[in-house]
Amino acid sequence: MSHEQIIDTAHGPARVVAHLASQPRADVVLSHGAGRGIDGADLVQMAQTLSEHSYNAYLVEQPWVARGRKVADRPAVLDACLATVLGVLALPGPLVLAGRSAGSRSSFRLARDHHAVAAFAMAFPLHPLGRPENTRVSELLEAGVPTLVIQGERDQMGRPAEFPAGTNMVVVPGADHGYRVAKSAAMSEQEVYSFVADTAVAWLDRELS
Repeated sequence: MSHEQIIDTAHGPARVVAHLASQPRADVVLSHGAGRGIDGADLVQMAQTLSEHSYNAYLVEQPWVARGRKVADRPAVLDACLATVLGVLALPGPLVLAGRSAGSRSSFRLARDHHAVAAFAMAFPLHPLGRPENTRVSELLEAGVPTLVIQGERDQMGRPAEFPAGTNMVVVPGADHGYRVAKSAAMSEQEVYSFVADTAVAWLDRELS
C-alpha cells in the first residue's frame, strides 16, 4: 500500500511517497541524490522491498525538484527541509534515516538529533567527483548511530578502498556511483537494485533484532 502527500517547507513543497507495510517494524525515511528525484529505479526498488519486509518506507523528494531546478539546494537547505518533513510526519519509529548520494549525507547529518536508531547510505559521496582532497569523512564518522554504506566497486565519488578502516560497508560488484554496471557484468542493473535493497533489509533485520 502506498500514498503520497505534500509537505510545505520554508523552501517550497516537499513530496513524500509512503510505501506502507502491514505490520511495520520500523519507519525508514529515504532521501534522493542531487541528480534525480525519488522516481529513480534504485530508490523505488528499495522502498518496495522494505515494505515487503515489514518496514514502512517514506521517499522524500526535496523542494528543489518540485521547483524544476537542475541543481540541488545547498546542504543546509536540504537538512532543513528534511527536518521539517520529519517533524510533520511525526513517525512513531523506530526511525531509520537513509538515502542515495547527497540524500545519505543529509540523513547521516540528522540521524543523531532526530533520534534515529540507524542510518544507511546508497552510494555515499565521500568526496566531489575528481576532488578526493575534499573529503566528507566526518559526516560518515559522526552520524552517532549504527551505519551501513552500500558502495559501488567503481564509484568515482568514493571507491571502497578510500573509506576509513572499520567502515561498515557492502561493495556492489562492478557498479559505479549510480549503480550502473557494464553489460558484461555478473549482475544486471535490475539485479543490482535488488541486491542493494536486500542488503539493506538484511542489515536492518540484524540491527533491530
